[in-house]
Amino acid sequence: MKAVKLLSFILIVTSFQSLAYSDLISFNSSSNYNSTLLPEYAFDNDPQTRWASQTNRNNDFLLIDFGKTLPVTNIIIVWEAAFAKEYEILISENQTNWQTIAKVTEGNGGTSSHNNLNANGRYLKINCLKYGPHPLYSIWEVKFDSPEINNAIEQYKIAAREQKLNILRDTYKCNEIVFAVRIIGMDPHWYANFAYYSEDENRKPHIPGGQLCKLNLSTGEVTVLVDALSGSVRDPVVHYDAQKILFSYRKDKQEHFNLYEINIDGSNLRQITYGPFDDFEPEYLPDGKIIFVSSRCNRWVNCWLTQVATLYRCNGDGTNIHQLSANIEQDNTPAVLPDGRILYTRWEYVDRSQVHFHHLWSMRPDGTNQIVFFGNKNPGEVYLDARPIPGTTDVLMIDSPGHGISEHAGRIATVTSKLGPDDLSAIKILNDSVQYRDPYPLSKEHFIIGIGRNIQLMDMTGKSNIIFSLDPQKYQPEFSVHEPRPVIKRQRERIIPDLINPADTTGKLLLTNVYIGRQMKDVAYGSIKKLLVMETLPKPINYTGGMDPLTYGGSFTLERILGTIPVEPDGSAYMELPANRSVFFIALDENNNAVKRMHSFTSIAPGETSSCVGCHENRTSSPIHTTVAAAAKVPHKPKPLEGIPQVFDFPRDIQPILDKHCVSCHNPDNRKGKILLTGDHGPMFSHSYAYLTIYGQFADGRNRMYGNYPPYAIGAYPSKLLRKALNEHGGAKLSEKEINYIRYWIESAATYPGTYASLGTGMIGGYLENAQVINSDHQWPVSGVAADAIHRRCSECHNGQKRLPYKLSDEGGISFWQPDLNSKAITFSRHCVFNLTIPEKSIILMAPLANTAGGYASENEKSHPVIFKDTNDSDYQKILAMINAGKQKLDQIKRFDMPDFKPRNAYIREMKKYGILPADFDISKQNVDVYQLDEQYWQSLWYKPQTEKSTANLTNNK
Repeated sequence: MKAVKLLSFILIVTSFQSLAYSDLISFNSSSNYNSTLLPEYAFDNDPQTRWASQTNRNNDFLLIDFGKTLPVTNIIIVWEAAFAKEYEILISENQTNWQTIAKVTEGNGGTSSHNNLNANGRYLKINCLKYGPHPLYSIWEVKFDSPEINNAIEQYKIAAREQKLNILRDTYKCNEIVFAVRIIGMDPHWYANFAYYSEDENRKPHIPGGQLCKLNLSTGEVTVLVDALSGSVRDPVVHYDAQKILFSYRKDKQEHFNLYEINIDGSNLRQITYGPFDDFEPEYLPDGKIIFVSSRCNRWVNCWLTQVATLYRCNGDGTNIHQLSANIEQDNTPAVLPDGRILYTRWEYVDRSQVHFHHLWSMRPDGTNQIVFFGNKNPGEVYLDARPIPGTTDVLMIDSPGHGISEHAGRIATVTSKLGPDDLSAIKILNDSVQYRDPYPLSKEHFIIGIGRNIQLMDMTGKSNIIFSLDPQKYQPEFSVHEPRPVIKRQRERIIPDLINPADTTGKLLLTNVYIGRQMKDVAYGSIKKLLVMETLPKPINYTGGMDPLTYGGSFTLERILGTIPVEPDGSAYMELPANRSVFFIALDENNNAVKRMHSFTSIAPGETSSCVGCHENRTSSPIHTTVAAAAKVPHKPKPLEGIPQVFDFPRDIQPILDKHCVSCHNPDNRKGKILLTGDHGPMFSHSYAYLTIYGQFADGRNRMYGNYPPYAIGAYPSKLLRKALNEHGGAKLSEKEINYIRYWIESAATYPGTYASLGTGMIGGYLENAQVINSDHQWPVSGVAADAIHRRCSECHNGQKRLPYKLSDEGGISFWQPDLNSKAITFSRHCVFNLTIPEKSIILMAPLANTAGGYASENEKSHPVIFKDTNDSDYQKILAMINAGKQKLDQIKRFDMPDFKPRNAYIREMKKYGILPADFDISKQNVDVYQLDEQYWQSLWYKPQTEKSTANLTNNK
């Protein structure tokens, strides 16, 4: 521990109207763009703050009142990009009579110097008269060379500082603030700040260096409680009695964050959690326990290269650690609500958009009653670091724009719970700068918050004052302030007793009425006969932000079919489900058609008995109290579907059906409807899988920011493929089993592989970290020669939406993540035209080859014109050589459905860490059944009854 006396505080205050400093300097403007771009910010000597006017107002001014007459000699104006093309500087004694001391008619922005002004006055005004490149005006800094003016500005800052510090000291009895200092990592995602990247465990998303600090607001003294030169510190939280601090700490030269506790005076540093996991974002619970977020869940982000962390709870000494959340994606930033529930951020997507559903949820401290607090129904931004505002039913949070900003940065906002979880008018943006972090509400009037290198005090109008800034002499520019927390005593929240039974491996769920809910009014009573219980399956590893090769533009996860639950005539259902598994439901009619589908998961804690009102019910309405038929019966366990795989694999389970009934008409030599249904390999998928996707033959949720579909709108029922099977398309007569295979394959997300071992393998032109991996095919000599041949012989006709790919990894401008299935361009994509199983049967060769030589082309006007009269054409041979090279490459790297397939080393590495494979397993010398390995991995995550002894700290590591 060491104390540092700061050289100075850097202080900024709100607009002068709110401060009664009659003898001090003050500021004004004709308009402000928002509460983060105020006039005083143009005079604070802070290069990160600025003033900006409103838009489209023509004339605007920025004004400073020196408080008395002062000489003005030299002025420097540092313009933001929104500079004034024409402006003037005026001075006055009384704001009535103004003297122009400088005028610019051809301004170019940047830094403008105005020297030898030789003026005197109390008021100085910059009149902006004509826009530059943007329809508003903005100034970073106005600088003076006058010591008297600069001293007046400094005195104003000191007075403002004292006023704000008095609020903290007198109103909130806060004389100290605890905070973390660290360097923001390189990864742009809000959640990627621990562990390592999948392809290289030596590559980390976090950057070494950090401290746990305590600021004395009266003296300005900063005490360094923990100094992690090559480690890191994060997420401090002050205990209820304000005598100790709980935080996450990655010690120097150690790999993982664990929880630690230290006395407020810096004494008695002690480790709380142990093990090769990352534990962070802790929160004290009123009963003495701790809730936190941890990577102990052993899973990876479904659309990125980093690990997942979910909610856990332990005793105050770190014993009895147990998992609360079954999420296969991230949980973050838990906080305790006044009624004792846990408020937290849950990111999840079940057959819907990966980037639009990370909202606020709540649960009891034992993990029961997990329910949406706000969001989830409406696609939106990332809601993080939510905390209850004392004395209200509202919460304060960070609204991080888009898919979120690194380390939880975003706008500061409030959400009221009075309007329910769906009404977007419940959100109020207080300050729309997107750089704020880690708000902590003190009352319904004030909160402290971090921004960059500063701690600010902000009021509920969004106006803020910097109360502390990192000393630039002591901290490099890369360091920033995080998680400022007041050292004040606070009242414990209500203690909620546990409802779980740790000895149980199941829980019970009562559905009151499946017909009650959004978009359910047209569903007739009695039409829903059962619920199909599905499980969304966690990933043991992941390599990219896309879904390849699981789907083409669709879902990101494999899904398990657990079975069916009967629905009573009154719409009720009572079920017993495996504990701590992420399940969702599909309502089926008497023909097993999907009436309604969940696009979010639920879970039941061990021994929990819970209930829900209906199917996508409105949470602001209450159920009608009536007798529920299912409640009078024994709960049903999911009844497995006889003869149906729990996890489908398209080449293994669906392709044989297509081979038997469809390929005779849909093959390269008999291409009816232009659809190929052979299992031949394309660069990423089989032809059958690619064509079924591209021609819209199944209706999956895909990567869309939508979830609550109308009845019968998604799943097998509206899918063309199932309709054709049922209607004996082309004379094909499928058995009931074959029809059910197709039906339930579509219901379980219509994926291509049935194993996560397929990830990052077997593709020519797959993706890694959102960038295409071209397997060097662009550098193959045959690729350049073939591309030239395709361009010369085909581009005259094949341009625009009919453009052909020039190489095996050429996407042709088509988005892999969200391909437009209505665009004609996708039917000419690389996934359709290249055949890496039988290269000479590639459509790019068959279409222009004369039918007399075995191709499709003829002089018939309805046919493709003859480009290659026979296969001896040199350009034909050049294109064929490139495809043959692709076949040879695929034969070498292997796809999951090919003999002797081996998963990537990173997959094996993680399976060893999970204890699924022995530490000495060598994939280069041994084969492995990846389907069985996946299953063992999933089962290793299933809940098992635990005792406090079995989850105690690894004391031998202390």
